[in-house]
Amino acid sequence: MIFSEMRYQFSPGDEIVQPKKQEQGGQSTVPEDEIKIEFVRSSGPGGQNVNKRATKAVLSWDVGASAAFSEEQKEMIRRELGNRLNSEDCIVMSSQSERSQMRNQEDVIRRLQNLVVEAITPQKERRPTKPSRVAKARRLDDKRKMGRKKDLRGKVDHQD
Repeated sequence: MIFSEMRYQFSPGDEIVQPKKQEQGGQSTVPEDEIKIEFVRSSGPGGQNVNKRATKAVLSWDVGASAAFSEEQKEMIRRELGNRLNSEDCIVMSSQSERSQMRNQEDVIRRLQNLVVEAITPQKERRPTKPSRVAKARRLDDKRKMGRKKDLRGKVDHQD
């Protein structure tokens, strides 16, 4: 596909996470047949268009009922995205940033896919490190300088 044939242009801040294959052989993206999308009227400015067209896309995905992920992956999703889950174990997201239904639908699906891929990707273990000898010496030197500076702030004894 040639760049000029692309449908939509993404702004530089948009980051699209490519799904990575899981070692367990599980799927890493949400199948579109498990996603429910509803269109409602957007809020905010937009002239006549905002009053006539339902362009806001509201996405709903039931994590517990998903057949695409193993129970372990579902638990990882619940742990990482717990603040986005409602009481029915569903993730509900919306997009109204674009003027068209299709773009808002694509945006909200892309955001869900990125969140799920991030949630099921295992975090790297942090390897504990110790400060180097030079870093310790620099820290102690800075402490001494700061101590001297604070000592100079004391009362001055004038002897004539």
